[in-house]
Amino acid sequence: MSKQGIFGSTRRFLGIAAGAVVLVLLLVWLVQYLRVGQYVTATDDAYIEANSAVLAPKISGYVSAVLVKDNQPVTKGQLLATLDDKDYQAALASAAADVTAAAAALQADQAQLGLQQAKIAAAKAMAAADQARLNFASENQNRYARANAAGASAAQSLSQAAADTATATATLAADQANVLAAQRQVDVLNAKIAGAAAGLAQAKAHQAQASLDLGHTEITAPFDGVIANKTVAEGDYLQPGTQIMAVVPLAQIYVQANYKETQITRIKPGQPVSIGVDGYPDLHVTGMVESIAPSSGQQFALLPPDNATGNFTKIVQRLPVKIDINLTPALIGKLRPGMSVEVDINTRAASQN
Repeated sequence: MSKQGIFGSTRRFLGIAAGAVVLVLLLVWLVQYLRVGQYVTATDDAYIEANSAVLAPKISGYVSAVLVKDNQPVTKGQLLATLDDKDYQAALASAAADVTAAAAALQADQAQLGLQQAKIAAAKAMAAADQARLNFASENQNRYARANAAGASAAQSLSQAAADTATATATLAADQANVLAAQRQVDVLNAKIAGAAAGLAQAKAHQAQASLDLGHTEITAPFDGVIANKTVAEGDYLQPGTQIMAVVPLAQIYVQANYKETQITRIKPGQPVSIGVDGYPDLHVTGMVESIAPSSGQQFALLPPDNATGNFTKIVQRLPVKIDINLTPALIGKLRPGMSVEVDINTRAASQN
């Protein structure tokens, strides 16, 4: 056989082999598509997100110390920065003194109420004695009146007995008035006690607020994370609400994938997700659909679109889909908020329902 014939046979064989390979690859792709591919919904409009905390002081003051650096890992409760607390310690001491004074005033009013109860008892005792004297004087007057009618007593004795009865009556009336005045004084003292109790409660509230303000001179981490965007330095004067740094929880990240409205038909919570990370092409990351946003992002835009116009152009909208990442220790720290990812959601389970 000539060389040309051999080469021709070889080319035909290679062509047939190549065609077979292509056919096998097409069959594999078709099987894969029918089994999985047709159920996969993908997008590259996706990013890693995290619910970061932006820290700010609740009180004003000069920064006395900054204890962390940018990109430093921190744990929940770790002290990050402190404000000068001298003024707040003084305020707390003053509030504590006010509480002591208010408590003493209340105690004095309560003691005065106890003394007033003793005065009432004494006034009632005097009134009871006066009642006994009045009864005795009335009996004497009746006895002298009977004796005088029988001629056995002088008119002067009867007059003296009548005067004694009148005197006892007046004395009893005066002492009964004293009892009533002493009882009325109880109402006054009770009102003073109520006012003193309110003053004590107010002083305690001021003390509690002063204690809170003193505690707010220490700024701590709300959860485990990494410090970012630190803009504070020792000596800065801060007003309440001044943003000084952020804490990013790298162990609580998730993916927000913005799917076209034409893609969400079969997407449901609980479906498995394959995540490709642009920064780590060889990293295998999985997750699960957590939820679908109730509206498109444009609904929350500063200037939402007004479609009721003559210039309306239909544009496919995108709906955010939140995806929980199956985080492993190897992934924590590598995946960071803002990184771009590509997301494939396996909607097969939803299609079979």
